[in-house]
Amino acid sequence: MTDVMCVGAHPDDVEIGMGAAVALMARQGLSVTLVDLTNGEPTPHGTPELREREAAEAARVLGVERVTLPFPNRELRDGPEARRLLAEAIRERRPRWLFAPCQVDAHPDHVAASAVCDAARFAAKYTKTDMSGEPHYPPKLYRYVPVHVRLAVKPSFVLDVGDHLGTKLEALACYRSQFEANARNRGILDWVRVEAEHWGALIGRSAGEAFFSAEEIGVADIRHVL
Repeated sequence: MTDVMCVGAHPDDVEIGMGAAVALMARQGLSVTLVDLTNGEPTPHGTPELREREAAEAARVLGVERVTLPFPNRELRDGPEARRLLAEAIRERRPRWLFAPCQVDAHPDHVAASAVCDAARFAAKYTKTDMSGEPHYPPKLYRYVPVHVRLAVKPSFVLDVGDHLGTKLEALACYRSQFEANARNRGILDWVRVEAEHWGALIGRSAGEAFFSAEEIGVADIRHVL
């Protein structure tokens, strides 16, 4: 059982898009599971073994569980097998909140992961099926941005993560093969920090992370709206 499931195409996607939110939820006592649909390899400076160690270290920093599904990096597709394995993970862990990548992105794997999440969420509630686990439909699906292109986007809400931005950056720093060994990506952590400060400024806080929802968002207590 888990309260929150965050799905990414690759290790580091969730951390880039919503790592501070993950840290915040974990510190609030929610159980959080990160699901990587691929192991992220091949990359110029990585190996499967190195990426596995880095992803495990990042999960430890955030205080969460991590699961890796066996789909190929650079070739991720929305299809029956991907839907099935993610649906089985949803049925096993029964999250209340499901987080998926945004549908618009320059990286085809991110777009595919978004579609897989939509389909798996629906498939997880099937009754007449040979899938493992009992039917479960996560009530809430939100999207984050592990983006490979700068977008002018209007989020559904911005979460105040000012107290947890440092943890997010610490978790991202675990991916040394991606952000330290690769000279082209050495500025990513600075970009992530500036982006978080931008979202935070829009809500009058030091840092924020943006989320999107196609479904209505209910508010039980107006005092919780910033």
